[in-house]
Amino acid sequence: MAESHSRTGSTTEGLPVAPALGPGLAQAHIGPHAANVTRRTAYICALAVGVAVAAAGVAQVLQGLINLVTNLAFRGTLSLEPVGPTTAHLGLWVVLVPPIGGLVVGLMARYGSQAIRGHGIPEAMEQILTNESRIPVKMTFLKPLSAAVAIGTGGPFGAEGPIIATGGALGSVLGQLIRITAAERKTLLAAGAAAGMAATFGSPVSAVLLAIELLLFEYRPRSLIPVALAACTATGVRFSFVGSGPAFQSFSFTEPSGGALVLYILLGGLVGVVSVGVTKAVYRIEDAFERIPIHWMWWPALGALPVGIIGYFAPHTLGVGYDNIDAVLTGALAVGPLLSLCVLKFASWSIALGSGTSGGTLAPLFTVGGALGALIGTGLTMLLPQAGVDPRLAALVGMAAMFAGASRALLASVVFAFETTRQPLGLLPLLGGCSVAWLVSAALMKHSIMTERMARRGRVVPGEYAADWLAQWHAGEFSSRPVVTLGASETVGEALRRLANVHHQGFPVVDPKRGVLGVVMRRALLSSAHGLKISELIERPPVTVRASDTLRHAADVMAHTGVGRLPVLSDGMHPVLVGMLTRSDLVGAHRPRLRAERERVVARALARG
Repeated sequence: MAESHSRTGSTTEGLPVAPALGPGLAQAHIGPHAANVTRRTAYICALAVGVAVAAAGVAQVLQGLINLVTNLAFRGTLSLEPVGPTTAHLGLWVVLVPPIGGLVVGLMARYGSQAIRGHGIPEAMEQILTNESRIPVKMTFLKPLSAAVAIGTGGPFGAEGPIIATGGALGSVLGQLIRITAAERKTLLAAGAAAGMAATFGSPVSAVLLAIELLLFEYRPRSLIPVALAACTATGVRFSFVGSGPAFQSFSFTEPSGGALVLYILLGGLVGVVSVGVTKAVYRIEDAFERIPIHWMWWPALGALPVGIIGYFAPHTLGVGYDNIDAVLTGALAVGPLLSLCVLKFASWSIALGSGTSGGTLAPLFTVGGALGALIGTGLTMLLPQAGVDPRLAALVGMAAMFAGASRALLASVVFAFETTRQPLGLLPLLGGCSVAWLVSAALMKHSIMTERMARRGRVVPGEYAADWLAQWHAGEFSSRPVVTLGASETVGEALRRLANVHHQGFPVVDPKRGVLGVVMRRALLSSAHGLKISELIERPPVTVRASDTLRHAADVMAHTGVGRLPVLSDGMHPVLVGMLTRSDLVGAHRPRLRAERERVVARALARG
């Protein structure tokens, strides 16, 4: 007996049909449980661990290269001894050392790869979003070499950015050499990047969080587990080289009072405002270099000239400066040196980074934020001594809040500050301060220091992660019922007479027990002889979904097979037709979400009015 659809909008035209598939082949390729952990995940985990070992090794090599270049540039000796830049015996010649390094970096970028310019993380993000996580092989050695030259000659950068970029490049290259999917290659890239950060700071948890917040753009076990194992492995390798102590030294803090906690949170908000200014300043400087009428190859040398000049008067602004962070967190610096470090380090770093040289952002942001936090904390102890603010804890909050506001990596910033100092009493002030810094930054600035460049190039960067709306509903809930069907033994002429007043374009063909044999389109009926049986028009086995399958699975099956409608079968051993699901039904499933969004907008408008 003929049946009619009760839903509107179910007359969607079919898409071009894909090659014939067996009844369960679509489910085999894009099964409803495809996102779950499988044996394949274990394989990717093993690859990620291998990438982590290599990335941790690269981190040690890069540290050695930086030491070698530093000793050669500032001491005239060939040595791997870990020393900072010193200007004691160079005099005015120290002004020329950074520009020489900038010139070398410019030549490497011009004749090696322009991709070495920048601080690494935004470039990795762009490859993930636009190039299926494919990073050229030469980046695995050009990036660390260029960073070693830039930092070793006094560049005010951290080594962590280039190490993160190199670790990501190692994962990407491995993913290009073996047969894996683009999603799995992204996982290996993120695993290498997380391993690079963990190998630098011994901070595996924050490395994983950084990968989630800035690189993976998802939160799934199949990507999270390999990245976590990679960070753990790289941290273990680091421990074997430098021990298991915290990356930064600090004194034990006392538990903050309620009044102090409020002040730490307000401090985070103030630092968040500064982080917006820092980000905008970097890109304005970058824009200024774009207007200079000389080839960009010369920009790193030009941008390094202020680095040398500032370094002549303030040697502590040269190089990585992890010792500066130690001094800030231990309260070893007075107000004058803190102010000098805050202002001059920022000026040196922002100009050099804006010139397009090779170097990281984490250490400079931590240094500037920590110095600013210590200054504010010192002022609060003078103005409100009864509040019990500790300038050292204020420095820690300022350090993390600066990175949270600039990068929008909230959880990574909080956990990083904890992991690198091992100060559990700082967690609550860190969480509050970084949250407010993130909030202020998001309110005042559309893009972060990591995404601004991509946004200027027209790239869409995910700003938040939410559960897939279609994955929350079953196909049976949105399928059209009842269904207009064709009988297998029915003739084309009989079917056309019965369907004269039915406007749908595709019809499932069923047997007497309502088992689905296939789908026949109206155009096939119109172009066939009236005496043919409907069963003779079936060109391929049906592509179907079960009522309990998610709408996300159904959408994936449609995309994979090239069909615009799917018969929905009942669950159980003997499935029968219970509905039809079309592209229009999938679009209509978003109406509750859009209605909720409109209600939120109206509520916001009413609150403002």
